[in-house]
Amino acid sequence: MSTKDFIEKDYYKVLGVPKDATEAEIKKAYRKLAREYHPDANKGNAKAEERFKEISEANDILGDPKKRKEYDDARALFGNGGFRPGPGAGGGNFNFDLGDLFGGGAQSGGGGFGGGLGDVFGGLFNRGGTGTTRTQPRRGQDIESEVTLSFTEAIEGATVPLRMSSQSPCKACSGTGDKNGTPRVCPTCVGTGQVARGSGGGFSLTDPCPDCKGRGLIAEHPCLECKGSGRAKSSRTMQVRIPAGVTDGQRIRLRGKGAPGERGGPAGDLYVVVHVGEHPVFGRKGDNLTVTVPVTFTEAALGGEVRVPTLGGPPVTLKLPPGTPNGRTMRARGKGAVRKDGTRGDLLVTVEVSVPKDLSGKARDALESYREATAGEDPRAELFEAAKGA
Repeated sequence: MSTKDFIEKDYYKVLGVPKDATEAEIKKAYRKLAREYHPDANKGNAKAEERFKEISEANDILGDPKKRKEYDDARALFGNGGFRPGPGAGGGNFNFDLGDLFGGGAQSGGGGFGGGLGDVFGGLFNRGGTGTTRTQPRRGQDIESEVTLSFTEAIEGATVPLRMSSQSPCKACSGTGDKNGTPRVCPTCVGTGQVARGSGGGFSLTDPCPDCKGRGLIAEHPCLECKGSGRAKSSRTMQVRIPAGVTDGQRIRLRGKGAPGERGGPAGDLYVVVHVGEHPVFGRKGDNLTVTVPVTFTEAALGGEVRVPTLGGPPVTLKLPPGTPNGRTMRARGKGAVRKDGTRGDLLVTVEVSVPKDLSGKARDALESYREATAGEDPRAELFEAAKGA
């Protein structure tokens, strides 16, 4: 959702409720409209689909008390399409970043709208030369790493060591960038780390300050270790728990395990991409494990009991019914991969009739007798009949 949509769209009108509607009234209105315009009830109706999206968007804002307050405050501030300074604001044109209204987006490390209107007013009047300038906390960078697990570790879960390199506060200058530990506020951005550039329409966009590189601080005596950046490369080893049931290529997010933040800001996140090795016996199909079990011709024809291996557990015995065809799949419940809810999938056992390469004289005589006894049967007769009728 764009900032323009957030300010200009009337979500109360979309849901058909008054501005002082209670949470219960908003929920009731949303459910009624959602049932009416749901895509399943209006297949092929593009207008209904678009209307359903608008309803869902409105409910996402008005159904959340925090987002609703920010929306109401933003509408009150920009209700007529622009910012109008009140008496005592000094008049003139104010340029500011609408991103501050929503907590900085990716910089804040969260989704949706955070921070509230305090950042707008604080940043607005500080840049105007009044009030107290303060540098904002900065969230640490996200880090991505990879880990390779065995097939069994992926199914059962494992704790693995990860060695990571990232930018962290320089120890020599305590993250200030100044070897004396006394950096000064950047005069260009007045400590905000951002400079405005006009975009027309009465608003301005912001870029990282070119003088302080977005830090808001400038080192008079740059630290020899970090060259005044306040950041230095560091390595650390972390024990990371990979949950049971992960799949090959899955990307796991570990909140707050990334690079440390600056000036009290939160740490970034760690993303771990999992690679899973193959198993010589078992395969995987979703939450189920797969295995192919060879059986003899007599077991398939006459039936019997077959012992089947399981991953990390004792074998299970499956009953093979008489006349089991080659390729038939049977199921051993609860012997598969671990699901998110802690339950397990199944083990899918596929039967493969094993044809002996070498026969003893007695076995050959028995098979010759069987062939004579079934000489009148043609297993391919139906195949040819079907081919003629096609």
